[in-house]
Amino acid sequence: MKTVTLIGKPGCHLCEVARDVVVRVCEETGAAWEEKDINQDPELYRLYWEQIPVVLVDGEQHDFWRVDPDRLRGALMA
Repeated sequence: MKTVTLIGKPGCHLCEVARDVVVRVCEETGAAWEEKDINQDPELYRLYWEQIPVVLVDGEQHDFWRVDPDRLRGALMA
């Protein structure tokens, strides 16, 4: 089973939209998902501050800013 990690921050509109896509696609594919607050992790902040929301699949960067549901679905089904 693959795991999707959504990295964002509270109050971020794009993060809310990305969360909706991640939740929907993970429900469809059976993938697990987690969410991390970039403000709570200095390393995530250093790596991704200018790109949030960021989506990782099994720890590898998959997307940022906007999450394409078809592309995410394809990565989870591969």
